[in-house]
Amino acid sequence: MEEQTPFGKPEYELPSYLEKVQSQLPALHLLMQLGWQYLTPEETVQLRGGRLGSTILEPILVDHIRKQCRYEFKGATHPFTENAIQNAVQALKGFRATGATHQNEEAYDLLCLGTSVPQTVEGDTKSFTIDFINWKNPENNSYHCTAEYKVERAGFQKHYIPDIVLFVNGIPLVVIECKRSAYTQTKKKPIDLAIDQFDDYQAKDGIPQLFLYSQLLLALARDKARYGTTGTTRQFWAAWREEHLDSTIQNLVHRPLDQKGIDKLLSRPFANVRNDFLTIFEKGREVYEQDRALYSLCRPERLLELAYKFILYDGGIKKIARYQQYFTVHDIMDRVMSAATNEPRSGGVVWHTQGSGKSLTMVMLAKSLALRTDILNPKVILVTDRIDLDDQICGTFRACGLEPEQANTGKHLVDLLLDHRLHVVTTLIHKFATAVANRKLIQADRNTFVLVDEGHRSQYHEQHARMRLALKGACFIAFTGTPLAKSAQKNTFAQFGDLFRPPYTIARAVEDKAVVPLLYEGRYVPQEVEKAAIDGWFEKLTLGLTKGQKADLKRKFSTERQLNKATRKVRMIAWDVSLHYAMAYQGTGLKGQMVTPSKETALNYKQFIDEFGLVSTEVLISAPTAREGEDKDVGPSETENSFWQAMMDRYGTEKNYNKQLINAFKHGESPEIIIVVDKLITGFDAPANTVLYLARKLKEHTLLQAIARVNRLHEGKEYGLILDYSGVIEELDQAIDFYSLLADYDRSDLEETVTYIADKAAELPQLHSNVWELFGEVKGSKDPEVYEVHLRDADLRNKFYERFSLFARTLALALSSAGFLETTAPKTINRYKADLKFFQNLRAAVTQRYQETINFSEYEPKIKKLIDTHVGAGEVEQLCIPINLLNARERQQVLEDNGVSVGAKADKIASATQHVIEQEIGKDPAFYKKFSKLLEDVIEAYHAGRLQALEALEKIKDISTKVVTHTDDDIPSKLIGKDMARRYFGCVSEALAKYGEAKDKPGTDIALQVSERISSYKIRDWRTNQDAINKMRGEIDDILFEVAEQHSLDLSLDNHDAIIDRCIEVAIANED
Repeated sequence: MEEQTPFGKPEYELPSYLEKVQSQLPALHLLMQLGWQYLTPEETVQLRGGRLGSTILEPILVDHIRKQCRYEFKGATHPFTENAIQNAVQALKGFRATGATHQNEEAYDLLCLGTSVPQTVEGDTKSFTIDFINWKNPENNSYHCTAEYKVERAGFQKHYIPDIVLFVNGIPLVVIECKRSAYTQTKKKPIDLAIDQFDDYQAKDGIPQLFLYSQLLLALARDKARYGTTGTTRQFWAAWREEHLDSTIQNLVHRPLDQKGIDKLLSRPFANVRNDFLTIFEKGREVYEQDRALYSLCRPERLLELAYKFILYDGGIKKIARYQQYFTVHDIMDRVMSAATNEPRSGGVVWHTQGSGKSLTMVMLAKSLALRTDILNPKVILVTDRIDLDDQICGTFRACGLEPEQANTGKHLVDLLLDHRLHVVTTLIHKFATAVANRKLIQADRNTFVLVDEGHRSQYHEQHARMRLALKGACFIAFTGTPLAKSAQKNTFAQFGDLFRPPYTIARAVEDKAVVPLLYEGRYVPQEVEKAAIDGWFEKLTLGLTKGQKADLKRKFSTERQLNKATRKVRMIAWDVSLHYAMAYQGTGLKGQMVTPSKETALNYKQFIDEFGLVSTEVLISAPTAREGEDKDVGPSETENSFWQAMMDRYGTEKNYNKQLINAFKHGESPEIIIVVDKLITGFDAPANTVLYLARKLKEHTLLQAIARVNRLHEGKEYGLILDYSGVIEELDQAIDFYSLLADYDRSDLEETVTYIADKAAELPQLHSNVWELFGEVKGSKDPEVYEVHLRDADLRNKFYERFSLFARTLALALSSAGFLETTAPKTINRYKADLKFFQNLRAAVTQRYQETINFSEYEPKIKKLIDTHVGAGEVEQLCIPINLLNARERQQVLEDNGVSVGAKADKIASATQHVIEQEIGKDPAFYKKFSKLLEDVIEAYHAGRLQALEALEKIKDISTKVVTHTDDDIPSKLIGKDMARRYFGCVSEALAKYGEAKDKPGTDIALQVSERISSYKIRDWRTNQDAINKMRGEIDDILFEVAEQHSLDLSLDNHDAIIDRCIEVAIANED
């Protein structure tokens, strides 16, 4: 028994770790302060008539309908009859609960829309709606909470007892499970235990009837809180973030309840912890994370808004908004509603990183717009630039219950825009070229909202400006994961307006566990280029070309991009990819995606991977007529044509080919890896996609878009992996830094950019004149030959190239501006375009005519064969262990090593170590000779192929460390810490080698005595004092005779002299 103070109280009190005290009671107390009336467990049993299988508190619901629900008829307000009220209640209770999502969806629709009941007044019978919940006026509802809500399990005479349930008008909308902050009996986190409990509750043999009506589920553990909705799987439970709440919550949790409320709350089942809770309350507790979640999500008005506007059923899965979706939709609604009635509504940019649910945010926005009674007949137009994205967004809206119309042609788009009955339209941006010419499209209604998906891509050209003209007066909102802001022409904010808050960056999404973290690993394929052979063959292949043409051809084919396509390198990477996937991911259900530089190379990768037979693959590319990747100026090869024909024979159409391959990758066992060039590196959502094999250089937003293909949440997926064979770490580092700063994009930056575009467009007439000024003598001629001959002078041609380039860039910038298209006469614009095309053709003609460039396609097969023959490839080497891409320090470390292969690092460290050995060898010849030999052996074994690069690097690092720190694990223990004695031991060891390990004792004795006995002779300038050195020699000679006699050693006079000489040399060397 513990000792107590005289009055029976403990000397001090310890905090309680009981679930009720830590989490459940604080939660109930705060809920009561937020306006929820507490019901004891006994009261809830009575309100259910003792039927524990029921979950609705029917008397409260009936009372609400009696008091709050009315209908208007013939100018008068009437209450509903008791029969109508009972019919309505039965409609809500009439579901057979099995845990199926469609039942929950039907119940949700009933809660949102109400139920229709017939009423007769003065002999007239009509149907009127009873609303179970007054969504628009939260104050006209009743709010109750309870603890330990006992519910009978389906098919069992057993019960489950959720910790807290919140009722709106007697309907259970919120279920809360509370846990203490830590458990000693299990390694599981408290939050995970709570989520496990919810899985049990919602199971078919659990209490699914409670979750028919639930909209919000909360898992609380004092310092942690997660929320979801009915059916939310573990990986999608989320944290809610909201700022500046603590002072308000502090006031609430410190505000006392009346005594009646306290007594009711602390009755059964909390009577046994009454004192513990009151002690914490009286002393003033801290604000917990669970308090923030409850305040943010369970304030009555917030809860009703979330349930009514921010819940979706997406293809059979119920989803509730994450905090960034909720606040962004709010910010959009605030902005669009702030415009005066005679002004267009202001748009802007939604920046939510890939994988964070942009498409669902669009649906939630559309839902919020539709529910606003002061926005009459809102029309939502969803614009993308790719067929697959158009299909994907259209599918998302359909899956969420909003039925969009998909524009098939430009004419069809016009019809859809003019049809005021349609509320959601999807289209590709290029269809506006036709739409803008239609005279019926004069002015869009201000209640037209244009949502542009992936607003960073095709919004910087004339297509965007044409869209603006066709929908003049509409509100434009861009959704993107990677906004652009580096240049005036390609600036997402300049095109659409200010950023909607909050931006949701990749770092925040990883922190919230909305996406998985991304790991990066660099790999390297060493390539041996037979320079002499290539140069010789190049000269033979290019006989007859000018010096300029040869230089142009070399520029084309001597780049890293061309080397990346060399057959031997492709084969080595294909083997490495096959091996990596087979060992790391095969059989897990997780998939891989490979990004390659060209269609031809993609097909080569598939050929090699298929030959190895370890992994199943498919290639997804566009038709031969479409250009992809790095070979924009090269026509399709025979291989590409043959492959495409085979795909068309197999699938019938390009659309079917795309659809079936993507579906197989997403949902089937095969392919395990999908190989692409440009396709699927943006806007592609396949949660099982886990590893990106990057065999191609990408930059900026395209690079960030590509790596985000593997960041989606999926069961069994802890992270996405970027396996980089192309050396993009520097570009990744810059892009990540840029986008982390862009979240603070300033309004003044936007205004400057918009002004810049307008100023540049104003310069266009002069730039146009500047080009024509060069052709004053021949302007008006219809013969292209005249213009080509006119440019025979090289200086004049260079002026033409320079002026034409400036004109072309400025025209492209101007054409991306709706203001320019609106204020410039169509005749002028057409003249600019016609002249642009003429000058482009003229430039191409004169560069060929005056032999400045060459037709690459003629030489490509020959040069490619030359590269494949004379560029070798070694084994793939790992450049770095996987690093967290969001860790700037880890990225910097890799950057410092960027481009250096493992083998090269090994050679570099070995070289530096050898340099140290050469400098220091006189101070300890035996030690340094030993490690010099070890170093040579490792290098020789690596270059002979007996050691892998990584193994060699580790061995060399170990040797280098020992050399630099002068550490040897093999010295006798008595010499540890005695540096000079160790060095003298080395001088003795060789002479005593024939004694094996038996040499250690006499060798140690000699070394220790030499170190001690010669020190007295180290007078000033002793190294040049022959008398002092001779005395040292005599001293060492005596030591050798003494030890030899003591240990029965047979030392010859030559050995004596050699040891003495070495010891003196070491003594002198170590005086430096």
